[in-house]
Formats: sequence, structure tokens, C-alpha cells
Amino acid sequence: MEPNQLGVLKTGTSLVCCIYNGGVVLGADSRTTTGAYIVGRASNKLLSLAPNIYCAESGSVADTQMVIRYVRYYLDMHSIELEKETEVAAAARLAQILCYENKEHLMAGLIIGGFDKRTGKGSLYQIPIGGSLIKSNYCIGGSGSTYLYGWCD
Repeated sequence: MEPNQLGVLKTGTSLVCCIYNGGVVLGADSRTTTGAYIVGRASNKLLSLAPNIYCAESGSVADTQMVIRYVRYYLDMHSIELEKETEVAAAARLAQILCYENKEHLMAGLIIGGFDKRTGKGSLYQIPIGGSLIKSNYCIGGSGSTYLYGWCD
């Protein structure tokens, strides 16, 4: 890894999430950057969508937070109608539809994970920028993910 012309090592957002036998672990760095400048050192990139579902965000903060607000709203309505907790797959599919249908306007990369009581297992889904949906046992995301792939492969 080489520093840029300013002598700054630019790694960007780094998200790492994996499934284990008791559930799901989501991890993210806490820095917010604008180019090579760190504008915040204590940002929360892990957000709750429902009591059993969390989301890790990368890309444009405005875009990801707006998608997350819509998903939370629809998941709340869904759980009220069904009178039970929403499954992780439903949350991931809803977020994927929002990201895909607006792919020309959004720079939102999400990893959605959680625990389903019905199956008794954790689930993990990645929605990269562009809106595809990938189910996996582990996910790596963000602009700093290229450095992490070397460790995980």
C-alpha cells in the first residue's frame, strides 16, 4: 500500500460481516472521510433495521441513510401486519429493490444481517452499489474492502 501525493494512506470504509453458529457478526470502521481528509472519527456505520436485523453502510451517507429510513418504515408496517418479526431475507430484498430501482441516483452499498427465529440461524446479504443481492456466509464491503480481501481469501 502506497501513500498518495499528500503522504496519506487512503483506505476508505471497511466493512466485515460473517455468520457463526450462534448468529451474525457485523463490523465496521468508525471514520468518515471526504477525499483524503478525515471529517469524523466516531461515526456509526452499523444501524438497526428491526430488533433482529442490522445493516452496515458504505458509500454516500445521505443515500444509505435514506434507504435505511424507507426500509425501517416498511419493515415496521410488515411486522405489524404479520404480527411477528420480519425475516432477514425480506429486509434484504426490500433494500435491494430500493437500491436497484434507483441505481442511477444512489451510491449506497449495504450489508444486511440478522437472526431469524423461524429458521434458528443467522443470514447475511450484501447489496453493492448498483443494487444486486448476494447471500453469503461472509461479506466484505466499502472502498477499503480491497485490502481486506487479501486477508480473507
